[in-house]
Amino acid sequence: MSNLRNYSHNILLRLMADADLALLAPGFTRVVLEPRQVLVTANMPIDQVYFLESGVASVVSRLPEQGMTEIGIFGREGFSGSAVMLGARSSPHYTHMQVDGQTALRIDSDRLLAAAAASPSLQAHLLRYVQSFLVQTAHTAVSNAHHRMEARLARWLLMCHDRLDGDEIQITHEFMAMMIAAQRSGVTITLHFLEGAGMIRSQRGRVVIVDRARLEDISGEAYGQPEAEYRRLIGPFGRSAGAGDSDS
Repeated sequence: MSNLRNYSHNILLRLMADADLALLAPGFTRVVLEPRQVLVTANMPIDQVYFLESGVASVVSRLPEQGMTEIGIFGREGFSGSAVMLGARSSPHYTHMQVDGQTALRIDSDRLLAAAAASPSLQAHLLRYVQSFLVQTAHTAVSNAHHRMEARLARWLLMCHDRLDGDEIQITHEFMAMMIAAQRSGVTITLHFLEGAGMIRSQRGRVVIVDRARLEDISGEAYGQPEAEYRRLIGPFGRSAGAGDSDS
């Protein structure tokens, strides 16, 4: 199983016990992810779970009058359809690829649940990820309610940066507006502010992180708590100064 551990860039799998990885490995199929590919359809059975190896996926709420609002993101530190680990076989939320998707390891939900039932340590490991994701979604609600737009946008750019190789994020202003629950015009103005301050470079369809430290400063309390929770519960994650630290 060390071959699979080295083969996959999924952090959750790489930090898993060998015996638990052995339970999952026979059920995995590596698949290529398409741009905007839907991984979970709202209110439909979650038959398959995707452990991302690259890219960023968005979990979104879609309301008839308000449209789509992002409530959380994940990349190679997690997996889609986490509701199945809590005994739910569907979710009211959509999950789709948002940024730079390439590959994932896919497994049938039934096989994942059977493996978790056979190993308390595997179940605990996966549930610790679910807990860290719940902390992130709660923090998103707090940030959208209390933080200024520049802090919210800086937070989201930092979160994407944590999950990608390199400094470039391929994303439109329209999608960024959905990510931080803001108007597109406000996102454009805020991007100009961040660019003018030398933190990013913004071009059509992409943002390049130039000064991460200053982005962290301007994000303030908007960024950091969910990332620290992941490191506490699971292991190293992210690019911040304390990203290599873990209390677990």
